[in-house]
Formats: sequence, structure tokens, C-alpha cells
Amino acid sequence: MTRLPFWKTKRLDQMDEAEWESLCDGCAKCCLLKFEDEATGDIAYTRLHCKLLDERTCQCSDYANRKVHVPDCVKLTPAGIDELRWMPKTCAYRLVNEGRDLPDWHHLISGDRNRVHTEGHSILGRTVSEESVLEEDQDDWIVDWDGNTP
Repeated sequence: MTRLPFWKTKRLDQMDEAEWESLCDGCAKCCLLKFEDEATGDIAYTRLHCKLLDERTCQCSDYANRKVHVPDCVKLTPAGIDELRWMPKTCAYRLVNEGRDLPDWHHLISGDRNRVHTEGHSILGRTVSEESVLEEDQDDWIVDWDGNTP
């Protein structure tokens, strides 16, 4: 008898911390600067990443203390996933919450943490730090991330 993986048998709020953290595919799309149109609620993604993102690894350079440095950084929680309309369609937290399967490139399926990058599902090598662009010019960096808008 084959045992189903934890993400198919548990709700997000039933996962322990290690299971929760392991769901992250490392795409870093949640670290992108995003704009919301107040009139329509539409979300626009940019090619600008958070100042804490290490662009060589696609990981936060100070994950444990990120809210100290970036107070508006959103800490993902099971209760908040439904409220985060800006989460990419490929986000494992979103997929599991919606009862869908993880993509074949996800490291929990493929066993390869780099596959998210090699298959082009991350922002690795495609962004610049938000600190390198003047605030008034940030909307010039809006981009369609091909299927990753909500």
C-alpha cells in the first residue's frame, strides 16, 4: 500500500513547521514588488525584487528577521492564504489550499530543488533589486510573468 504524501493528506493548518516550509518551491515570486489597482483589484507584478532577496540563490538573505528589515513583508500562514490574491498560480501553498496537485517540477515531486530554476518557473536571473530603481519609476518595471497572475 502506497502512502500518500503529507500535502495530499493534510490541510495547510494541519502541517507541522517543517512540512509547511518544505512546500515552498523557491520561485521567489512572492518577493516581487507588486501593485494593486485600487479601482479593479487587479494585481500587477514587476521585475523588481525585495531588497532582502539574494538574487544568486532566489532566497531571502535574512528570512528569520525579514519583518524587522521589511515591515510590510507578508508572513504566509494557513489562515491567510485565501486572502492573498497576489500569490502566483503556481505557488504550492495556493495549489494545496485549492486541492490541486503540485507541478512535476516542484522539488517534493522531482527531488530536485533546482528544477524550479532550470525550467524557468522562478525569478532567478530575471529581476533587479527594488533599491536600484527610483520609486517614481517602479511602475515602468511591470511585467507579465506568463500565467502567474491571479
